Amino acid sequence: MIQTIVISTIIILGGIAGYLERSLSSNGAIAAVIVGAAVYFGFGIKGLLLLGLFFITSSLWSKYKSSAKKDIEEKLAKGATRDWGQVAANGGSAALISIIYYFQQDLVWLIGFIVCLASSNSDTWASEIGTLSKRKPLYIRTFKPIEKGTSGAVSLLGTTAAIFGSMLIAFAGAWLFDLQLFHVFIIFLFGFLGNVIDTIFGAYYQQVYICNKCGIATEKKVHCQMAAKRIKGYHLVDNDMVNFLSGLIAALLAMIVIYFVTR
Repeated sequence: MIQTIVISTIIILGGIAGYLERSLSSNGAIAAVIVGAAVYFGFGIKGLLLLGLFFITSSLWSKYKSSAKKDIEEKLAKGATRDWGQVAANGGSAALISIIYYFQQDLVWLIGFIVCLASSNSDTWASEIGTLSKRKPLYIRTFKPIEKGTSGAVSLLGTTAAIFGSMLIAFAGAWLFDLQLFHVFIIFLFGFLGNVIDTIFGAYYQQVYICNKCGIATEKKVHCQMAAKRIKGYHLVDNDMVNFLSGLIAALLAMIVIYFVTR
């Protein structure tokens, strides 16, 4: 009982700290507390430590050389301060799996949980570090150079960051939960695959708008204080939806592999 109260207090204080550090908006802080509580409910302190590793490293990379990313943020739907939608997109699947794991403690759900975080970490590192590349990224639909910050674009720096982002969570998860080397490989592979799926969805399905005033292509529905015109993608498929689906799909695929291998 005392441990639960202490951990609950730490989770709440973590949300407040994220808000004060401007890593989270007010509703983002509330969402982070809910995700943290769900993860603790299912995976205990170990799950929280892994979630914290994702959040802390991602936040640090978001703030790293933030001044150099300001122009790119004009193309993005949201900035470095995460709101509830971004928290749900990156942690919602992990929270859901945590609740399921509480009632059915199977290795399959554990692997799915870690892959969700590995995918989110891989994608976040790719985005935050990749935008610092000196060269323009390549758009996967044409394989031609395109402006930084464009969904569906890849760079060598960003891809390398994605690999290490997934690898960090894979090794940390294996250490915390005493997993085998094979599990590390599966988590790493599908965590990175989540980033690849995110890139594909971003290139082919994510909505893009053009500002009627300044002419910039952006993910923002409103730019220069006026409604922008949608020129690509589907109405409901924004960046948050892409992040959520890519992580969930990667986790489900990993879970299927683990299920058939261990049965």
